[in-house]
Amino acid sequence: MFRRSVTAGVLALVLGIPAGVHAAPPPGRPGAGDVYYPSYGNGGYDVAHYDIRLRYQPKTDRLTGVTTILASATQDLSRFNLDFSLATTSVRVNNRPARFTLARDHELVVTPARPLVKGEALTIVVEYDDIPSKAVGAGKTAWNRTPDGVLAVGEPEIAWWWYPSNDHPADKASYDVSVLVPDGVEVISNGTPTEWASATVDGWSRYSWRQEKPQAAYLAFLAIGDFDVNLDFSADGSPIINAYSKRLSAGTAAAAKASVERTDEIIDWLAGKFGPYPFDSRGGVVTAAYDQAFALENQTRPVYDGSFFEAGANSSVVVHELAHQWFGDSVSVAQWKDIWLNEGFASYAEWMWSEEQGEGTADELARYVYTTKYPADDPFWKVKPGDPGSADLFASAVYDRGALTLHHLRKLVGDTHFFAILKAWTAAKKYGAGTTPEFQALAERISGADLDAFLTTWLYTPSRPDLAVGARAAAPAEPASWSRIAASRHAGSRHSVQGG
Repeated sequence: MFRRSVTAGVLALVLGIPAGVHAAPPPGRPGAGDVYYPSYGNGGYDVAHYDIRLRYQPKTDRLTGVTTILASATQDLSRFNLDFSLATTSVRVNNRPARFTLARDHELVVTPARPLVKGEALTIVVEYDDIPSKAVGAGKTAWNRTPDGVLAVGEPEIAWWWYPSNDHPADKASYDVSVLVPDGVEVISNGTPTEWASATVDGWSRYSWRQEKPQAAYLAFLAIGDFDVNLDFSADGSPIINAYSKRLSAGTAAAAKASVERTDEIIDWLAGKFGPYPFDSRGGVVTAAYDQAFALENQTRPVYDGSFFEAGANSSVVVHELAHQWFGDSVSVAQWKDIWLNEGFASYAEWMWSEEQGEGTADELARYVYTTKYPADDPFWKVKPGDPGSADLFASAVYDRGALTLHHLRKLVGDTHFFAILKAWTAAKKYGAGTTPEFQALAERISGADLDAFLTTWLYTPSRPDLAVGARAAAPAEPASWSRIAASRHAGSRHSVQGG
């Protein structure tokens, strides 16, 4: 027996009942409401799952694809937008052909055959065929061709060049990614492989990956090229998959492996600081030197440029990107202006790791950053990490001054409260998104301290803070229980080779 609930609005449309006096529904917003990037993301629907099926030829850079989006309408809709920059050949919404047009450089405007009603399940099928390196979005081409393939890795935008999406961290979804490529190259992506080098066409092989946990659109990635792939398993049985470009020099490859093969050890150490690791797969990808010139915290599998390891092992960058698995990936920013909640925490994790490894305490590193690395007249202090502006989204102040904020918060409230705050934040916001005011409210509940003046000084004042701000002890208070904090969730990288 088959039953399906149909709303009155849907039933009227299906039966052809005249709309009568009812006004036509409005279109969805062409943006998610981000103050820095008003056109990024979209309104009117919420995505649950992306199924991305591609064929890619590295020699010609031709990408053909079909992306199926499972979503639900959050309002009545006459039309809606997807963030996408490639030439689209067809769009279907709930099995009916839809009209579509590309507005500006990354807005695919879709008009369904019939209006959609709030709460309606959506199946959106987009077919496309293009040369991604020729597509321009936000004034650039983020699709990065390499001698043996391509890197689809970037922040805050990369999805536009390989799949249509609701491209804002506030709307996460699960993913299936399947790519057909010529024999001789591999496809590395997020999560766990479900199909590896399956020969389906002479001279071509298919690679398929699944990410079951919610993931922001920019954290989905592709690394296509000639890689050495290492597979291992963590103590809980989850796969550890690391990949290294075969174009790395022997010395750099060895240093990279001496760093990235410590991923499982580092994750276990970070879990002691931040709470349980939030995903069911882990690993990393190392590209050839200067293929991308940065590292990025792609969910479950960060991508590191080989230049990080030219001088030898570098576990610090691995710590940074793995810390993002909690701060940035599991707990994302609700607005890009709160990027310090990603980068400040990941940078502070590096300082704590340095202390763990006996290479300089967090306090020593904080003093060095405050007094030597950035003198009082350095322009570094003009950038407000809590609201840096889109032009300074990845400024060093977001990283280092963000880390300084956390270090002095730790000194203010004490270790017991500080680490209680971190674990409570990652538990309360797991697989969601957060803001600085929400973080402040949680920190105040746990520590008993009024943090208004402290955070205003350290995050929002365009000058070097007085160290006396944050040196006072907080009023004593018992840490709130994890269960109560998690239940009250509704109350209240990019890492460049220069550092970041």
